[in-house]
Amino acid sequence: MASHHLKKLLLLRHAKAEFQEGVPDHERSLSSRGHADAPLIGRWMLEHDAVPDFILVSTALRARQTCTWVCKELGDKAPTPKLEDDLYAARPTEMLTLINHVPPTVTSLLVIAHNPGVQELAMRLASVRSSEPAVMDLATDYPTAGLTVLTYDGDWAALDGRDADVTDFVVRRASTFR
Repeated sequence: MASHHLKKLLLLRHAKAEFQEGVPDHERSLSSRGHADAPLIGRWMLEHDAVPDFILVSTALRARQTCTWVCKELGDKAPTPKLEDDLYAARPTEMLTLINHVPPTVTSLLVIAHNPGVQELAMRLASVRSSEPAVMDLATDYPTAGLTVLTYDGDWAALDGRDADVTDFVVRRASTFR
């Protein structure tokens, strides 16, 4: 059997968006809170050794703006994001198909997308070994700018269900993330 390297999957729901009358959903931009929250996620990634080496991001404006803020915080450690039309309004199965096609050389993957897909995918992938408080939190509420960090010992192509460990569920608390 081939040896695997531990992979890290970061599932991020875009930061808070504005409801804008007459603006198509795909083109909704971040609210002022979204613009404030998104950089904090990038900072958390730096502080917790969770810097991605590959990013898949929904083409929706709010997801792209979230990605821009995260990458600004990551600085020269930020990889060039790959825009994915299929992440907009994606169901967990569609998201997983994209993840399954990530090159095996990628060890840390950030996916920036939307609910309910992000939350449902996190729940689908969470193994029984996962941190119970983190899983209970993400099952209950997955707010904007919520980030699930999972580890997986295998190839992206084989990731399917109940085979990743949730190590962190990071959400906004007051003016910080934890």
